[in-house]
Amino acid sequence: MKVVIFGASGMVGQGVLVECLDHQSVSSVLVIGRSPCGIEDAKIEEVIHSDFTDYGTIEDQLGGLDACFFCLGVSAAGMSEEDYRHVTYDFAVAAAETLSSLNPEMVFCYVSGAGTDSSEKGGTMWARVKGMTENRLLKMPFSSAYMFRPAYIQPKKGVHSKTRLYQAMYAVLSPLYPIWKTLFPRFVTTTEKVGLAMIRVAENGFSKPMLETRDINDLASEVL
Repeated sequence: MKVVIFGASGMVGQGVLVECLDHQSVSSVLVIGRSPCGIEDAKIEEVIHSDFTDYGTIEDQLGGLDACFFCLGVSAAGMSEEDYRHVTYDFAVAAAETLSSLNPEMVFCYVSGAGTDSSEKGGTMWARVKGMTENRLLKMPFSSAYMFRPAYIQPKKGVHSKTRLYQAMYAVLSPLYPIWKTLFPRFVTTTEKVGLAMIRVAENGFSKPMLETRDINDLASEVL
C-alpha cells in the first residue's frame, strides 16, 4: 500500500508515520510538508511544499497512491473563525480535491476530533468548522473516506508535540495514562493506536464513516 501523509511534523501525524514505517503492508510513504519531518527511512519520500491550497506544481508526484492520512491541523485557541477555517477546511479540501482527481480509488482518512459538530450550527467554533470539513470530505469522489474523532491522545514510541507547553503536559500526564485508559476507554487513545487504526481502515474499510475513540482502540487492538 502506498500512502501519503499530511502533517507528519505534528504529534498525531508523526505517530501515524511511525506506524506506517513499521507496518509490513505499507510499501512507501509520501510525506507532504513545509519542512522536513525529521525522520529518515527507506520507505519515505518527502516533498517540501509551501502552499496547501494549491498542489498544481507537485501534481505529478501525487498519483498512484492508495491512501491518504490527513493529520494536518492546529489548535483553534486564539484564532478567528476565518483563520481557523482557512487552515482547517481550505487546506483539507484542496488536498482532497487534487488527490481524488488523481486517485479515485483512494481511501482518505481525516483526523478530526471528539465533539465535532456535523450540523455545522453549534455554538463552538472549532467544532462547526471541523464538521463542515468532514461533511465536505465525505462528498468527495474517493473510494471511501473516514473521519477519525479521537479525544485525548497520548504520544507513544518517542513521538512528541512540537508545542513545548503541550509536550510538557504530556510528560506530566504520561504516568496517569494506564489509569485513564481503564477508567475512560471511550475518551483515551494513543498515537500508536490512531496510526494502526488508520492502516486497518485503509486496508479493510469500516462499517461507518465516523470513528470515535472506542472504534479507534478496537481496531488497533486487533493487531496489538
